[in-house]
This record gives sequence, structure tokens and C-alpha cells, in this order.
Amino acid sequence: MDKGIVIKDEWPGYSLDLFTYPEHYSGDIECVYIPHGVIMDRVERLASYIKEDFGDNDNIVVLCVLKGGYKFCSDLVEFIKILGRNSNKYLETRVEFIRLKSYLNDQSTEDLHIIGSRDLSFLRGKVQYVFSQTFALVSMRTFSCTLNLTSHPF
Repeated sequence: MDKGIVIKDEWPGYSLDLFTYPEHYSGDIECVYIPHGVIMDRVERLASYIKEDFGDNDNIVVLCVLKGGYKFCSDLVEFIKILGRNSNKYLETRVEFIRLKSYLNDQSTEDLHIIGSRDLSFLRGKVQYVFSQTFALVSMRTFSCTLNLTSHPF
């Protein structure tokens, strides 16, 4: 089963005439590649995949990587809660927030530092989804391996 949407490199995007957008963006954008509604539909679908994968579990921990991932995480958790309310199986959802740092001054390093978190050893060995919008996948893999997590790509 295909779980994604492919947007080809040559896709010209949607005309700006189809959307409303803030006036201060006028002249800075040429088209819309992915409309907000499509993004929200995919986040909702992702929430349903997660709910299905957790099956009989009655709680999950969502690890939100700040700052870039906050809005995505918030939307995802809200959809998980909505899906739970609309079914006979509610997932208790707990959110933990962390920041990741791999730069020293203006240079990228091999080290990944977790900032602002408690001891995350409670995650060790559990199946988790790992999403990153702002960090290299290599860094997220290092993070996942450190905690012995199983990462599911979407």
C-alpha cells in the first residue's frame, strides 16, 4: 500500500489566483505547490496510521522536536485525539518537548545534543515515529539509535 503523495520536480504548482494569501507575500511567491488543505488531510491520515499501528495500546508518547516541529506536532496530536473520540479506542497522548542541536557556532558537528529534556530513557526500546523538518535525517537516525527506537518513515 502506497502511503505517500509524490510531487514531481517539474510540477508547476497551482496558480496564485486560486488562493488568498497575505498581501506582503505579493511578488515573493510564484505558485502554491501544496495547499494547506492537502497538508492537513495528510496529517490526519498519518494520525490514522499511527492509531492503527498502536492497536491495543492505550497510551502513546509524542516527542516533539522544537522549534520547527511544533505546529506539525500540535496538528498531529489533535488528529490522534479526534480519531480516538470518534472510535471505541481512545489513545491517551502525552507530549514531551526537546530541542536538538548539532551546530557549534556556525559549523555543523557530528554530535547531536538534546536540550531541555528530562531523562528520555523511558523511550528506550519502544516503537516510535521519528519526524524531523529541520534536522538532517542522519542526526535523527543517530538520535533514534541512541535510544534504540524503531523509526517509521512517512
